[in-house]
Amino acid sequence: MKILFLCTANSCRSILCEAMFNHLAPADMHAYSAGSQPKGEVHPLSLKTLDKAEISPVGLFSKSSDLYENLVPDFVITVCDKAAGEACPVFFGPATKAHWGLADPSEYQGTQEEIEVAFEATLEQIGTRIEAFLALPLKQLSAEQLKAELALIGTL
Repeated sequence: MKILFLCTANSCRSILCEAMFNHLAPADMHAYSAGSQPKGEVHPLSLKTLDKAEISPVGLFSKSSDLYENLVPDFVITVCDKAAGEACPVFFGPATKAHWGLADPSEYQGTQEEIEVAFEATLEQIGTRIEAFLALPLKQLSAEQLKAELALIGTL
């Protein structure tokens, strides 16, 4: 199974989702991430947060969703908090689509320590959502039930 996490810049939230999913998921599941307007670099605090959580950053880089136009993912999950009403920049065929809005920790205003705590809180929230996703009986759910479950997970 393939899951694609989409965000605008692909430097924080979608990167953290990709890394956390691949850290928690079984070997037959793999996550990717991309952005509609990638920054071209992973935010340094994303990498520091992953390192602190002992999650490998190997292979992570900021990239465009165009890179995956032939991926054919099973799931496409958008994670920008401001993108809920926006159209997905690329349509990935029959993939099940969901929106898990997350506040951008890189936009948090505060001390360096407070900003780092915002990144850690975002990663923790992502972990909670991914654990809930991985616990779903995917093969037993209808398409409608699956969409409802994914929407519910997006509120955790």
